[in-house]
Amino acid sequence: MQLDLKGKSALVTGSSRGIGRAIAEGLLREGCQVALNGRNARELGDAARALGGENLVQIVGDVTRPEEARRIVAEAVAAFGRLDVLVCNVGSGGSVPPGEESFDEWQRVFALNLWSATNMVEAARDALAASQGAIVCVSSICGMEVVPGAPVTYSAAKAALNAYVRGIARPLGKQGVRINAVAPGNILFEGSVWSRKLAEDADAVRAMLERDVALASLGTPAEVADLVAWLASPRAGFATGGVYVLDGGQIRS
Repeated sequence: MQLDLKGKSALVTGSSRGIGRAIAEGLLREGCQVALNGRNARELGDAARALGGENLVQIVGDVTRPEEARRIVAEAVAAFGRLDVLVCNVGSGGSVPPGEESFDEWQRVFALNLWSATNMVEAARDALAASQGAIVCVSSICGMEVVPGAPVTYSAAKAALNAYVRGIARPLGKQGVRINAVAPGNILFEGSVWSRKLAEDADAVRAMLERDVALASLGTPAEVADLVAWLASPRAGFATGGVYVLDGGQIRS
């Protein structure tokens, strides 16, 4: 499908690896100019070299800090002259087991999984209003219902992100800006929790998939990237305030 994204400019946070890198690659393929973002300059440079192309810039920075978020957006706008698409992909499911939460851990996990998005949306709001652009946040099925074993801090942060997307859609819509979220399930890529679990006990992973996932398989970053690209495109022009599940049929609610 032609998504009418050619010539648009996009900023993808957390795009040095995994889902974020796949999203950047997908947007490049659709003809976007893409700003990669991450905290590690070396990893970001490796991703940029792997993706290649002249329609690519790297912006090192920590989106959990409001002043950094504003600088990152300003650099992206300066590089491309405008900003049409913001993808808020920064996040991490790594945390303590359920019942072992501390104040500091709550703060750390919410910074990674919620403030990373709210900071960027606030920083990019005016630029996106000028272009009548779109925002896509990467959430998780852990924010949709209880997933056994998932950290409570992470699940609560992603539930809050989903509520934020639904709630902020109306004021953003008045500015002509759309916002949606994608809630992936179990996604396999190098360095992911599922690559580690497969290496440790592949039979247990297969048993879980057969028991809990309708399609009995793990997803790929490219599949997430395709849905993100569609939501970011004019083809999804009537979609805002939604949280789109992509989990192979795992959650029941």
